[in-house]
Amino acid sequence: MALQFGLVGTGAWARDTHGAGVRASTGGTLAGVWGRSPARTADAQGAPAYDSFDALVADVDAVVFAVPPTVQPDLAERAARAGRHLLLKKPVALDPGRAARVRASDVASLTFLTCRFRPEQRVWIDAAERTGGWHTASAVWLVALYDPRERPAPGDWRRSEGALWDIGPHALSILSPLLGPVERVTALAGRGDTVHLTTRHATGATGTAALSLTVPPTARQVVTTTVGEESVHTLLRGFTTASVAAAEAVDALATMVTDGRRDHPCDVDFGDEIVRVLDAARRSLAEGRTIQVAGVR
Repeated sequence: MALQFGLVGTGAWARDTHGAGVRASTGGTLAGVWGRSPARTADAQGAPAYDSFDALVADVDAVVFAVPPTVQPDLAERAARAGRHLLLKKPVALDPGRAARVRASDVASLTFLTCRFRPEQRVWIDAAERTGGWHTASAVWLVALYDPRERPAPGDWRRSEGALWDIGPHALSILSPLLGPVERVTALAGRGDTVHLTTRHATGATGTAALSLTVPPTARQVVTTTVGEESVHTLLRGFTTASVAAAEAVDALATMVTDGRRDHPCDVDFGDEIVRVLDAARRSLAEGRTIQVAGVR
């Protein structure tokens, strides 16, 4: 039996990725939509529009979030306390430790990380993880989304927090399964919001990540490469849309609920692990030194 999903959020990502993903899934049905803007909530993609978040939560089995990380944690905790399963947007928060209160509610939870649910990329990551023995890996995510000379618009969390928090979760979602949990991180700021990370992992391997939302259009590139004793592998670019990945995530959450499982490689604890690494990187930028990552499983 398909889970009844409530969608929280009314922006383009909510409509084109999460809403479309629930509809395309076999494990979920879009039962309602709530957003912070009543006018936008009224256009609810053919699903019932709710006047309040709590009313939506009361009528569904699970909640899929497409709201900023400044808003998501409090709403997710309320939904978890009500016993609703969660499909969370990355990053799950902008400060570490918020996942503990979600985990305490004993609901199934996933952090939506596109590369980990896009089928062809998931296969590559799973195979590379099984191979193991990687010495190093590098993730280059350079995107021409903003002009670095422009001031952030009010409420635009991506522009104000920068590539570290927007793209960083994607890079870490690949580096961590291949190299192990990050123990220490060093961050160096570049032009615009560009950030370079050097990571040391529990396995002794090291990784690097170059992240930016403000490179010139001619500099755009997204490539992840891992190097081992006998081979070099490069992650395939995504061929399917993000909505396909969202549908896979919905089905994965539904399977967790059916099986009574709470652990998953991309569960809320992994989402919090990524936040802890990003928080350490933020401190490294401010203090100019390598930072130990606290509380990583």
